[in-house]
Parts: sequence; C-alpha cells; structure tokens
Amino acid sequence: GAVEVSVRSPVACWFSAMLCCFGGSVLSSLMLAEPPVAFLAKDTNILLASSVWYLVFYCPQDLFCRCFAFLPLRLLVAGMKEVTRTWKITAGVAHAHGHFKDAWLVMVAVGWARGAGGGLISNFEQLVRGLWKPETNELLKMSYPVKVTLIGAVLFTLQHSQYLPIARHNLVFLYTIFLVVTKAAMMLTRSATSPFAPFEAALGRMFFGLQKTTSKVRGEGAASSNGSSVCNRSSSEQHRDGVKKRQAKKTE
Repeated sequence: GAVEVSVRSPVACWFSAMLCCFGGSVLSSLMLAEPPVAFLAKDTNILLASSVWYLVFYCPQDLFCRCFAFLPLRLLVAGMKEVTRTWKITAGVAHAHGHFKDAWLVMVAVGWARGAGGGLISNFEQLVRGLWKPETNELLKMSYPVKVTLIGAVLFTLQHSQYLPIARHNLVFLYTIFLVVTKAAMMLTRSATSPFAPFEAALGRMFFGLQKTTSKVRGEGAASSNGSSVCNRSSSEQHRDGVKKRQAKKTE
C-alpha cells in the first residue's frame, strides 16, 4: 500500500524525473562538496524539464508520447541527447580540473558522473518512487550509456591533460559522431547488445581469465557431484552388507 501511494504520488514522480534529468549535476556536486540543489537555480531548465514530464505522464490520450513514437523524431531526439552527453562530460572534466589540478581520477570520476549521472543515481531514484531493485545497480552491471560515458571521460581527461595528441574540437566531433551513429544503429536494428561486448569478452579472457574460471568452477562442481555420488554409493553398499550380515546371523 505504501509503495503504491509513493509510486502514484505526483510529487515523487516529478522528483524522480528531475533526478533522471539532473542526476549528473547532483552527483558531481556531491563529489566536489558543492550544494547538490544548485541545479534548482536554473529556472529555465527546471521549467522545461517539468513541462516535458507533465506532457509525458498527463497529456490527454498520450498524444505527446504517440508523437515521439514516430521513428525519425525519436532518432532526432536521441541524437540531441548524445550531443548533450558530450557537453556534460567535457564540462565535468573542466570543472574538476578547476578544483583539483592534474588529478586524473577526480577528473574522470566527475566527467563520468556528469555525463551518466541519471544511470548512476538510478537506485536512489527508484527509492524515491518506492521501489528497490538492487540488481539494476549500474556499478554491478553497466549499461551501454554508462560504459561509453566512462570511455569518453577517460579520453577527454587525457586530452585536457595534454597527453592525447588531438585538438579538443576534433575529439568532441569524433566522439559525438560515434555516439550518434552507434545510438541510431542500435535503434534502427532494435538491438540492446552493447557494441563493446566482443572487446569486453576478449579483454576479460585475456586479463582475468573469465572463461577459464568458469570452466574450473564447472569442473569442480562436477567433481564434487561425482564425489558425493561415490560417497552415497559406498554408504549404500555398506548398509546392504550390514543387512546381509544381520540376516545371516539370524539364520544361524
């Protein structure tokens, strides 16, 4: 009952939507010891996000959602979102560099949080709606947007520290084109598989031996099952021998 009320509450729904939209700003502010409510000072962004939230959830006959079900329009909006992701990553890296000079890990972490904050803060957003799904933790099983944002944060950090021999505008252009093309291809093919999956599998086998570990575990499980079956057989045979001896004593 309490969960249903919290999920249906317009206030909780609005707050969770704001967390999805401005989760990167909230998370990066917390990491840099800044006010996490600073995003509320941007009245235009809050008004725009609130208007979209209202149209998505309360538009009559779901006309707003039906309009965006048109594939070319969805591709356009998805492309604009990926362009915004690039801006957020670069802004996060530069903002972290202003607080911590040449601190690579801080720059990568803040750029990652700014670009993929909506996914990283998803568990807290679920709690606001009265849900709890720990299996959806992005740190346990990263989705494609979170992975590609982490790669972008590393690239822009190296470029910002002048360890990557490429101009900033060229890197922004190439990275944005990659994001937009990959996202459009995934939407057109209706594929949820990450394009990094083959590389992840190869690197996992190379550095961590994931396949070998799995085979070893399977082998140990089979050996333990065989051992238990042998023990069960030996115990059953001993029991039968004991019964036969008792019957022989009785007949004697």
